[in-house]
Amino acid sequence: MGRLNTSLDGIDAVFLDLDGTIYLGGEPIEGALEFLERLKKNGITRFFLSNNSSKSVSQYLSRLTSMGIDAEEEDVLLSTHDLLSWLEKMGVRDTYLVGTEGMRDMMESAGFNTRSESPEYVVLGYDTEINYEKLSTASIHLHKGVPMVASHPDVVCPSPDGGLPDTGAYMDLFEATTGVRPIHICGKPNPGMILHKVEELGLSPENCAMVGDRFYTDMEMADRAGVHGILVLSGEATILDATEASQKPSLVVDSVASLL
Repeated sequence: MGRLNTSLDGIDAVFLDLDGTIYLGGEPIEGALEFLERLKKNGITRFFLSNNSSKSVSQYLSRLTSMGIDAEEEDVLLSTHDLLSWLEKMGVRDTYLVGTEGMRDMMESAGFNTRSESPEYVVLGYDTEINYEKLSTASIHLHKGVPMVASHPDVVCPSPDGGLPDTGAYMDLFEATTGVRPIHICGKPNPGMILHKVEELGLSPENCAMVGDRFYTDMEMADRAGVHGILVLSGEATILDATEASQKPSLVVDSVASLL
């Protein structure tokens, strides 16, 4: 994938990570709202992508609206969508969920049992409502040989006060307790997270860009999907990471404020 300049010449659609890219904590990143306006003015289609499975689409829409960002349901692509499609493909119905009530709502609306006493899979999401009962029940299922699937691999969730424990950290906890790792991890960097949209829109991957703050999810997915990777330094990745990385993004900027 070639280099890209900050004017995004030749780009028809952008996929925007949220945590660490558009907002941090409860506040939009400085210049992010103006950047979204510039996308609209330039006729560039945009989608919001998040590996964070702690919230449902409607909760994301409320959050975006509260920050002054107009978005529709079809504009939001979550790792939970990728997980639902994987479970569907595997013919799974009965699960034990370690996840939030928002994630439970999305799974149950799609027809999955999330509290099965004989689950086919333990499903691990970013559970910001974690408690010991969930940890111990899931561990017992894993000890009995029930496999685990996770919504995404992120180890930390960015916050203004530093990284907070995310799904990847919970995976390490379950491995320490049971010796079990997930047999499949959904979400970014799986290229399907964005390629189905690229195809649906009839676009070429080289005319699309993924904007995010992590190498191992955002930039890795851009690479696998054949779209441009734009790394922002407003979240997890640092300029040192960008210098040392073997995989070079098409563009590195301080934040989305530098684009367009």
